[in-house]
Amino acid sequence: MLDGILQGLSTAIMPMNIMMVIVGCFVGTFIGMLPGLGPISAIALMIPITYGLEPSSGLILMAGVYYGAVFGGSTSSILINAPGCSSTVVTAFDGYPMAKNGMAGKALALAAYSSFTGGTLSAIMLLVAAPALAKVSLSFQSSDYFALMILGLSAVAAFAGKGQVLKAWMMTILGLMLSTVGIDKGVGVERFTFGITDLMDGFSFLLLAMATFALGETLMGVLKPNKDTRDDEQSELANIGSMKVTKEEIKEVAPVSIRSSILGFFTGVLPGAGATIAAFLSYGMERNLAPKDKKEQFGKGSIRGLVAPESANNAASSGSFVPLLTLGIPGSGTTAIMLGALIAYGIQPGPRLFVDHPDVFWSVIISMYIGNIVLVILNLPLIPYISKLLAVPRTVLLPMILFFSITGVYLVSFNTMDVFIMILIAMAAIALRLANFPLAPLLLGFILGGLMEENLRRALMISDGELSFLWERPITLVFSVLAVLILLSPILLTGIKRLLPKSKVNSVAD
Repeated sequence: MLDGILQGLSTAIMPMNIMMVIVGCFVGTFIGMLPGLGPISAIALMIPITYGLEPSSGLILMAGVYYGAVFGGSTSSILINAPGCSSTVVTAFDGYPMAKNGMAGKALALAAYSSFTGGTLSAIMLLVAAPALAKVSLSFQSSDYFALMILGLSAVAAFAGKGQVLKAWMMTILGLMLSTVGIDKGVGVERFTFGITDLMDGFSFLLLAMATFALGETLMGVLKPNKDTRDDEQSELANIGSMKVTKEEIKEVAPVSIRSSILGFFTGVLPGAGATIAAFLSYGMERNLAPKDKKEQFGKGSIRGLVAPESANNAASSGSFVPLLTLGIPGSGTTAIMLGALIAYGIQPGPRLFVDHPDVFWSVIISMYIGNIVLVILNLPLIPYISKLLAVPRTVLLPMILFFSITGVYLVSFNTMDVFIMILIAMAAIALRLANFPLAPLLLGFILGGLMEENLRRALMISDGELSFLWERPITLVFSVLAVLILLSPILLTGIKRLLPKSKVNSVAD
């Protein structure tokens, strides 16, 4: 472990990787501030750039963009009540009222300090927790990997909203179907190409990610233009106010930030949970723990209500790297894209990553320490200037995203057919989004589809074509049982909710 940490440290402090951290944090902060884009679109736009980099440098860049986007998303939430991404929605509950009360500068400063605290504490916990999970690496076999991926796919309910579990499963299956297009690597025969030579290599992950998120988000912006007036935004941006935080306020929010960071990290570790759920949980927890006089301030400009979600969502961003790096299960839609990028590098994320690629594993973790320092240095002095970028007209922003999306896909393959396919997939993605279908499960199913098929084939060869491999090994059995329980949980919860009123009626009658 010590050798791996030293190797990761030497990789992380290389000038190239330090530059990747700075660039990632800056780009992530900028894109995170722009309402509606968020870390998924930011990383999707970065993928074409990372293809020319070393795996460690590429992943460090994308990690910087990820927590930079979450960090920067608070700016638009506080200033114009337009969250840059879903994980900063809760920040607007108290951040925007503070801005309206002339305390925008203090709100932005508190958000920066809270994000730094959450990111730093989670990076320390990540350093401790990751090796513990990686100790199981030597005992993993193909059947364990297959069951683990089934477990990851069964957690897609976390990507869905209330009453959308079935839609999330349908999108996952669609993603698995798309992953089968092309030449079967095991047998060498064409599948679902319909005689089109451009489909023999299957769909590109970059093409799918750019079409569903970056390009899809742009076209959605055209279909649903922002009706907010720019005059209101400019007037709010002009009155940022003082950024000083008093000692009394620091004493009040320090325990809040630490508690929320711990809660956020462990929420992020759970596959499928993500930063948004962590932000809501921490906000609810602090509201319940606050004294009566402080509780009444929540929703009206409470500094506790601002610090809690900001600490939690940044801690969850780092926590989501635990299942990604150690188990190969993405903790959110954003880390699902990063999982695909790792596979594109030829690196198998999961328990073996700790052993096979310690430089990549540890350099990403160590770069998070550096990244959090960079974010504070970058954001605090530049907040008054960076915030003015929020006034960029959509008529300029949307064409830029459209240009980078199409150019990025074309420069990878130099095939115009990929551009046409991307546009078709983007149109389909818009139709699915308008029908309220979540797109993250589609991407997750596509990413894990090839790996699942490969490990299933190996497991069946070892077990002579019998499905008994699902319960013969303890690790496989545990993952299989957990997957079944998660799959059945929506049905079980619905049944319990229907039975609860009856049981209450019976208890009263007795």
